[in-house]
Amino acid sequence: MKIIDKNTLPGSTDRLADNIILIDKPVDWTSFDVVKKIKNIGGFRKVGHAGTLDPFATGLLILGTGDKTKELTEISNASKTYIARISFGKITNTYDRTGVTVQENGLQKFDREKIENSLAGFLGETEQSAPPFSAKKVKGVRLYKLARKGKPVSIQPHKIKISEIKILNWDGFDLEVFIHCSKGTYIRSLAHDVGIKTGYGAHLSELRRVSIDGYLLEHALQIAEFEEYWRNLN
Repeated sequence: MKIIDKNTLPGSTDRLADNIILIDKPVDWTSFDVVKKIKNIGGFRKVGHAGTLDPFATGLLILGTGDKTKELTEISNASKTYIARISFGKITNTYDRTGVTVQENGLQKFDREKIENSLAGFLGETEQSAPPFSAKKVKGVRLYKLARKGKPVSIQPHKIKISEIKILNWDGFDLEVFIHCSKGTYIRSLAHDVGIKTGYGAHLSELRRVSIDGYLLEHALQIAEFEEYWRNLN
């Protein structure tokens, strides 16, 4: 078996060691939690994943088992798409809803045209800094470990590319957007930067990954679905 998803798994008859598995990561699970769970269900000797999702985020997480872990780097390097909810009026230290509020603007209204123009300014190739609470390493140390200790650190920006930003919905002071971007793009940083650029302040309140290259969330399995199908194989 090469790929395990909603299209292929029902027709499978044998358990194989080397697989690419599409999982819909649940909220409040780390990517490693999913890896550990799938490894336990399948009894696989080796499991890895392509492209980490933060615990509060949901959506497509691609896992590789056995020799298929060798393909994960290439998959991780591919472009990705997300549906994100950006909430205006509050800045947090993590740039998302899980963090501590560091500034609140008490918005009564905002200029939608200003926000639309701001979003358009992030299209194409730009430079972006990782959030202070992230797994990115500086001199071999994860940024979140330094942030928890209150240690100041200079975060060097890196190049990214955002191919598309499309507004899907406005809801009060929340904006839902579709984003197509390159590897290494932090949607939390994008939300924060839009808030800074507009002067309203903002953080990322929801995030759902919907594709990685040609792999689609609509084909991904819930963990319980994978467990049921796998147990029923020979």
